[in-house]
Amino acid sequence: MKKTLLAAALVTLAAPAFAADYRRPPEYADPLVAAPLFNWSGFYIGGHGGYGWGTGAGVSTSGFVGGGQLGFNYQIDRLVLGAEADISVSGIDGTAGGVTFGADYLGSLRARIGYAADRVLLYGTGGLAYGRGDLTIGGLSNKQTQWGWALGGGIEAMVAPQLSARIEYLYMNLGHDTYGSVLGPMNVGFTTGLLRAGVNYKF
Repeated sequence: MKKTLLAAALVTLAAPAFAADYRRPPEYADPLVAAPLFNWSGFYIGGHGGYGWGTGAGVSTSGFVGGGQLGFNYQIDRLVLGAEADISVSGIDGTAGGVTFGADYLGSLRARIGYAADRVLLYGTGGLAYGRGDLTIGGLSNKQTQWGWALGGGIEAMVAPQLSARIEYLYMNLGHDTYGSVLGPMNVGFTTGLLRAGVNYKF
C-alpha cells in the first residue's frame, strides 16, 4: 500500500515537469505555388491598321492600310514558333512627273519566331509577300500583281484572357514587273515599309 501511494506521489510531482518539456510541433503554412506561365500555343485571328511608305515606279508613295490576319503559334518552353497569313486594303500611292503609282492591296504569308516572357511576346517574322500595283500615266492605268518577300518584327501582349494587342513593322520588297503604259512597257519596282497595330483573338 505504501509503495502504491509513493508511486502515485512521484507521478503527480513529475507531471508538471513533463508538461513543461512538451512543445507543440510548429505549424507550417502551405508552400507558395507560382502561377503557371501563359502559353501562346493555338490558333488566332484578328485585324490590323497602320501606315505605309515606300517607292513604286520611281514615285514616293505613302498611305494608310487596314486588314486582317490569321495564324498559329506553338510554344516550346519560352520559344514560340508560328505561321501567319495577312491581307490589307491599301491606300498607299503617290504622283510625280505625271506618273501615279499605288497599291490596291498587300498581303503576305510568313513564318514567325519569338521569345515569350509570360504574357509578352517579342518576335521576328519573314516570308512571301504580294500586292497589286496600279500604274497610271496620261489617264490610262495598268494593274499587275507583284511578288516578293517581307521581313520584320514586333511585340505582342495579352491584354485579356484570350485577347492580345501588338505593334509590328514589316518591310516588303515586291521586286519588278512589266506594266503597260502610253509610253510603252515599263519595268516597275515596288518597295514599302508598314507600321501596323493590331489585335488578335486566341482560340
